[in-house]
Amino acid sequence: MKAFLARLVALVLVAVIGLTGCSAGTSGQLTGDYRQDTLMLVNSLRTAISLADDDPAKAEAQAEAKVIISDFASRYRRDESVASLSSFTTMRTALNALAGHYSSYPNRPLPEKLKTRIEQELKQVEGALNRGA
Repeated sequence: MKAFLARLVALVLVAVIGLTGCSAGTSGQLTGDYRQDTLMLVNSLRTAISLADDDPAKAEAQAEAKVIISDFASRYRRDESVASLSSFTTMRTALNALAGHYSSYPNRPLPEKLKTRIEQELKQVEGALNRGA
């Protein structure tokens, strides 16, 4: 009886860890609908880059944007149905520019030139999504 209970507890433990481990690392904000997820990412990025550097909400907005960026990249990076869309390639360009700045200059604010470029690319992403591309 003791061996049976030990195996049962081990099985339950494996099941719980397996199920919670599968959902770890995702924010739960992405829906699986590429268009909706991309628009949510665009809005999150706009919020994160438009807040003033001394705004107390900026750190929270940037942290939320980083989570959504990570989830978005994880979900759609290898999805062949979106890899050739112009909205996806333009979004990746904007994300790479932002990531490059944050990895090279983590303590410096975004330069206006980079903000303008990212905003222009986000507008192109929205336009491409409206066209269905």
